Amino acid sequence: MSHRNAKLTPAGRLLLIRRVLAGRPVAHVAKEMGISRQCAHRWIGRYRQHGPAGLTDRSSRPRSSPRQTPARVVETVLALRLEERIGRDEIARRAGISPATTSRIIARAGLPALHLLDPVTGIRIRASRRTHHRYERDEPGDLIHIDVKKLGRIPDGGGWRVDGPDEIDHRGVGRQRRMGFDYVHVAVDDHSRVAFAQTLPDEKGTTCAQFLRDAAAFFARHGITIREVMTDNAMNYRRSRDFQSALAGIGAKHLLTRPYSPWQNGKAERFNRTLQEHWAYRRVFTSNQERSQALAPWLDEYNYARPHTACGGQPPISRVSRT
Repeated sequence: MSHRNAKLTPAGRLLLIRRVLAGRPVAHVAKEMGISRQCAHRWIGRYRQHGPAGLTDRSSRPRSSPRQTPARVVETVLALRLEERIGRDEIARRAGISPATTSRIIARAGLPALHLLDPVTGIRIRASRRTHHRYERDEPGDLIHIDVKKLGRIPDGGGWRVDGPDEIDHRGVGRQRRMGFDYVHVAVDDHSRVAFAQTLPDEKGTTCAQFLRDAAAFFARHGITIREVMTDNAMNYRRSRDFQSALAGIGAKHLLTRPYSPWQNGKAERFNRTLQEHWAYRRVFTSNQERSQALAPWLDEYNYARPHTACGGQPPISRVSRT
């Protein structure tokens, strides 16, 4: 197997040697094989010194690594990742090493990304999917991402995480208790990542319209004027007169994602995952009211204290102008 950065395989290197030994100029052979003359001379020198065995790959591992990360630090990093399932920057802060070193330790151990794991058990439940397109608006308020996350309500005394999955029926079909759902409406500023969320009883157009007004008031208190709003193509956004009236009332333009393209509203979708992992499913709640009351304190921590990678390790509020 060839080195991952090698231009030639061992068979290609042997072909190079045969062509040079046949009397052809090294420069000509190197050019037709897509390598430099220096590289060609290196393989010729190895062949003359070691024969065909010299054409195989050698380990690039150094003989010694005096600045290698201590084993105890590696164990600390892996333990924090496996037990607490926290991000790279937070692990780096606790372990006293750089985020880059933390990433290398996690990658070397073969641990999956956090978004592929179940937030409660830590079991990998998702396949990976990557996108290479990233954008960010220049100023706070240039674009606000809005979405709704549906969460099953929690009965008094605790939900299925306490009683077991067979005790709760959110759809109301053939089981013991009918609980229904909470609808968590979220709004995320594209530039600063400052977020606003409310737990509401439904996702009707009138409810979405009132949420937009409340979100606009929240952002206005932070000096942010909403100029554009992005949502998916749900009827409660696209066809609701109340929602369109609310947009007109705040003077914002409505942008729609392409159908079946949730990644276009990716900042709201990513915030939804953060919301679930660090608020909704972070601990066992004994009632729906207890979970709802925990949302506002968590939002304050997210906006004003929690480091955000997209903000250079600073909280989202750091990107909002004080003027």
